[in-house]
Amino acid sequence: MDRRIVEFDVDEEEHWRAKLECGHYQHVRHDPPLNDRGWVTTESGRRQKIGNKLNCVKCDDQAPSDLS
Repeated sequence: MDRRIVEFDVDEEEHWRAKLECGHYQHVRHDPPLNDRGWVTTESGRRQKIGNKLNCVKCDDQAPSDLS
């Protein structure tokens, strides 16, 4: 299910993750060549992605919010 990105933060291992409007988190790692997400390494790149949608597998699975 597509959900909008509302902000970004880092987890306890210093990996970037997107906080989605549904309350779930999704990692957005820059790990070339598997994941080319150079935009996540800069504040301006992350800011430009606010409002974009990501597929939330946790919503598809009807998982509880990560914020609980």
